[in-house]
Amino acid sequence: MDGKMLNNRSSLLSLLETRRSAKPRELVGPGPTAAEMERILTIAARTPDHGKLLPWRFVTVADDQRDAFEKVLGEALADEDPSATPAHHEKEHDFAHYAGQLVVLISAPIPDHKIPVWEQQLSCGAAGMNMLLGAHALGYVAGWVTGWRAYSPKVNAAFCGPGERIAGFIFIGQASRELEGRDRAPLASVRRPWGPPRI
Repeated sequence: MDGKMLNNRSSLLSLLETRRSAKPRELVGPGPTAAEMERILTIAARTPDHGKLLPWRFVTVADDQRDAFEKVLGEALADEDPSATPAHHEKEHDFAHYAGQLVVLISAPIPDHKIPVWEQQLSCGAAGMNMLLGAHALGYVAGWVTGWRAYSPKVNAAFCGPGERIAGFIFIGQASRELEGRDRAPLASVRRPWGPPRI
C-alpha cells in the first residue's frame, strides 16, 4: 500500500473519530452553500437501503421560509399547550431561526412491503448519520434534534405525507465555540462475544 493511500485512510479514520454534534442554538453562520448542501445530501443518500426503496426524504427549509416555519411551530405549540406563555413562543421563534442550513429528515417507509418497516427506518437513521458525517467532512458542524416538534401532528402535517414522520431536524452551520468531547461508553460495556445457546 502506497503512502498516499495510507494518508487517505488515516484522514478518513480521523474524520470518523473526531465528529462531534453541536447544539443547534449555538450554531453561527454561514452555513453550507447550495453546492455544499447538494454534496452533503448526496452523501446522506449513500446509505444502506435494502430493496432500494429510498424510505427517507430530505426537506430543506430556506432562510426566507423561516418565518413560515415559525408560524407552524407557534400554531402547533398552541395546540399542544394552550397555556403556553410568551416565553414558550419566543423559544419557537428562536428554534425556527437558528443559524445555518435546516434539513428536516423524513422517515418514509413503504408499508406492506417484503422489506420490513423496521429495516426501512434503520435506513433513514443511517441517512441522517451520513448527513452529519458529510457536514463534518466539509468543515461544518451539525445538530440533530427531535423534541416535541418531531411528534406534533401539526408539524408533521406541514412536512410529511401519509405514513411518513419526522425523524429529526438537522441544523448545519459553524461552531460558535470549541466543541467539547463527550464521555463515551467504554467499548467493553457495549461489546460482548456471542455464546451459542445450550441445547
